[in-house]
Amino acid sequence: MGMMRERGLPKIVFSDVDGTLVDADHHPMASSAPAFRLLAERGVPFCLVSARSPEGLYPIQEALGFSGPTVSYSGAYVLDGDGTELLSKPIALDEALRIKDYLDERLPKVCVFTYGFHTWIVNDRSDPRVAEEEYYVLAQARECRSLREAFDERGVHKFLLMGEPADIAEAQDIVHARFPKLNAVLSRPELCEIMRGDVSKSDAVRLLCSHVGVDPKDALAFGDGANDLDMLEAVGQSYAMRNGIDEVRRAATHVTRWTNVEDGVARTLEEIFSPRVR
Repeated sequence: MGMMRERGLPKIVFSDVDGTLVDADHHPMASSAPAFRLLAERGVPFCLVSARSPEGLYPIQEALGFSGPTVSYSGAYVLDGDGTELLSKPIALDEALRIKDYLDERLPKVCVFTYGFHTWIVNDRSDPRVAEEEYYVLAQARECRSLREAFDERGVHKFLLMGEPADIAEAQDIVHARFPKLNAVLSRPELCEIMRGDVSKSDAVRLLCSHVGVDPKDALAFGDGANDLDMLEAVGQSYAMRNGIDEVRRAATHVTRWTNVEDGVARTLEEIFSPRVR
């Protein structure tokens, strides 16, 4: 904490969501709210950076009582606090159609979630995996089999595949082999996220720093997983969660004293921004 004081307080804060800010059910904790009031009083923006859609982030902001820019789909879609689009990197519709048709034909047991802008569609809402995801992200999917109908020519920002680990590994191999400009990442053995290859959290963080007139060296970020590494390395002060993977803990400038379920982000922010240690 002394090092943080010597460097000066951060002027903007970024945080991953799942495994970082929320509890074991992927929901926000009411105990976090005072920390975000403290940031608001200090005039420090707090920005969520996640693979979730915007609709998966708004309930967190509402529950914790803050507003601000959001980074969705791991950097593919960036919005200002008023909803103004600052960055969009969608997969072209024609390519998205080819991916979806191929996966539906080749791996029919895999549940494919398709996200673009503020829309989330699924083939079959009665699939229990849809209800599971809706519970976690506090958002609702729409049943629609036509990407063209749902997204027109704007394209889609992300596919999320859910299924048995062997099927998901095969899906990842298919995407890498047949669609080399895309990136397919396993967030868990049963989950694969597909986005454009030029999407990154770090680019989104730098964009938002520029947007609010802050040097990235004066930014702080929290994360727990491999997809947070580039974001943590893009800012001057970084915190790996105590529950984070070893690679992230080694890369960050600090490690929190608490896990995500112990309210680690909020408690760390209170240590940094308030003389009263929680």
